[in-house]
Amino acid sequence: MSECGREAGGADRPWYLYLIETAAGALYTGITTDVARRFAEHSRGKGARALRGRGPLTLRHVEQVGSQSEALKREAAIKRLGAVQKRRWLAQHEGDCHRTVIISETSNP
Repeated sequence: MSECGREAGGADRPWYLYLIETAAGALYTGITTDVARRFAEHSRGKGARALRGRGPLTLRHVEQVGSQSEALKREAAIKRLGAVQKRRWLAQHEGDCHRTVIISETSNP
């Protein structure tokens, strides 16, 4: 088991919870099995309408949560938080075994 208590690898792909910050400071929460692919899609304006035209985007938090069911529950819990509560949550999880601020979209003039 990894430090975060999850198996590394296995037959099923692990699910991840991620938070993206827009240029205006809004936070978007989502889940995926491939964070790099999903962030690239968001950066290209594909996927969530909430992020279209809101770049540059910064991936602020990623954590492996296990199954899709677990990821959906975790996503729903984070989405229920207000903006101030989400920022507090991010600050509390900084330095955990999760990654923070790992990818930032480059702005295209």
